[in-house]
Amino acid sequence: MLQKYLPAEAGQAKSQYNVLEIGSGTGQHAVYMPEHLTGLVWQPSDYDESYATSVAAWTHGMPNVKPWIRLDASASPEQWPVEASWFDCVYNCNTVHIAPIAVLDGLVPGAARCLKKGGKLVTYGPYKLNGRHTAESNADFDASLRARNPEWGIRDFEEVNQRALSSGFVLEGREDMPSNNFLCVWRKQ
Repeated sequence: MLQKYLPAEAGQAKSQYNVLEIGSGTGQHAVYMPEHLTGLVWQPSDYDESYATSVAAWTHGMPNVKPWIRLDASASPEQWPVEASWFDCVYNCNTVHIAPIAVLDGLVPGAARCLKKGGKLVTYGPYKLNGRHTAESNADFDASLRARNPEWGIRDFEEVNQRALSSGFVLEGREDMPSNNFLCVWRKQ
């Protein structure tokens, strides 16, 4: 589904479509995406340094994956260890709900700073729509997240969209995905 929102060149080996992944975790997407879309140059990052070894092991020998970097998405955009206006895409999968709201507060303006004009901010995960869960299982999941950490929880799509609009993005699409998740894509104006 992501490929629908990327230029055709992103799938071609001679292209260089630079992607910054926020919240890479153990590195599954850092392997899968560049393997299948060979025009991607993938920059994995995470706040938790314990993931660096896993990402390095998963991506060893992959020429289109850069070395893992530590990135605190809750930091002010100027503190992100990446160049301004360098990336074509900022990709964030299953992080916004398993992180304090400060991560979302940093993610959107941070993406606005490091993306080129026309670059994409992509999030994947569960969202509430109009303040309501899309499934009972999401309500249960949200309750379990908040029980583990009161700063965590499924975010309201409209709130996230408003933050994106306020940071100079326009919504390109919101796609229904398996397990009551959404793929959301904004374009930097």
